[in-house]
Amino acid sequence: MAQLNISRRTMLIGGGAAGVALAGGLLTGRLSGASREQDLGPEPPSTPVVGVFDTSTDQQLLAPTALMNTTVVQSFAFDDTRGDLYAVQIVQGGLWLDDEPDQLTSAERSVNGDLCVTRVPVSGNGKTEYMYLRGFGHGVSIGVEPTRSGVWLWTESDADPKTGYGRAVARVPFKAGTTLDSDDPSVRHHRPSPGSVANQPVLDLVGDRVMVSYWTTGKPAQQWYSVYRRDEFVAGRYQELHAVRQVGRKASETFQGCTLFGDHVYQLAGTAYTDEDGRNPPSSKGNTRLSAIDLRTGETAGRARVYAASGLAHREPEGLAVQVTDQPRLCAGFAVGESGDRTLTVHAFRQV
Repeated sequence: MAQLNISRRTMLIGGGAAGVALAGGLLTGRLSGASREQDLGPEPPSTPVVGVFDTSTDQQLLAPTALMNTTVVQSFAFDDTRGDLYAVQIVQGGLWLDDEPDQLTSAERSVNGDLCVTRVPVSGNGKTEYMYLRGFGHGVSIGVEPTRSGVWLWTESDADPKTGYGRAVARVPFKAGTTLDSDDPSVRHHRPSPGSVANQPVLDLVGDRVMVSYWTTGKPAQQWYSVYRRDEFVAGRYQELHAVRQVGRKASETFQGCTLFGDHVYQLAGTAYTDEDGRNPPSSKGNTRLSAIDLRTGETAGRARVYAASGLAHREPEGLAVQVTDQPRLCAGFAVGESGDRTLTVHAFRQV
């Protein structure tokens, strides 16, 4: 759930009644066979295999864990060389960072695009560290690129002052205990799709690729996934390897993150539990769903309802990432716990 109570990924882009919600709108596909409307109609038959991962092989990877801030986690990614997880949140309201003249509310932090990144040692070795990124975006997805001395963070950047979502992509070093502003001269803003909004990067180190999820501002607005060679992207050469429009997620389902592995884009959707009288009660085990898009065809490559962590309080799906081990795992994050004291839990699904 967003700190700005306009619903976190249903904030209007483009302004006015003509704006299209990030989580909704008629968002369709780019390649042949993918021009159908986004809304799938009646729920299709459940299939546990989505892309190349089996959602029936649920395993808790990270027990509910506190992050640096108490806000809802937005997304996460792994440093598989060191066994660390990096999670991103909107900065909590009332926090007073260095050089700020006043305390800001959670709503102001959200619109500003102020983020907190927490490094969590999943293995239990080492200490939790954090960094603040002001004016970068909403944190819908991030990437982590390990180096000998640390990591580069891939994140949206140049937050739109009307929405708080990034209009560009940046690659910045994680420096524990520091604050970095999006307009700092050291930050290079990549704009592979000029004029787009809600730019959100994903890093695929196995394929040495970068994927950017973004939205067009036409009518209707459309969500795209574009894939690039990592080194070419860093050099500012934005030649697409693949480009597909979003399919496989119903218009009524709230987008909660994406990732890339092999030939597939993976998408996470769903909302937090309501009370038992609401539309998403705990007794239903939630409305979280995973889907995949085949980059080669633009077609949906599996769609499944996910019951992982269904017995936990709150349970809002937040973020999707692939952990590259001997057997790669698709990992879904969930914000759990009471308001003002949210924590992160991560559940993993094995490759078939």
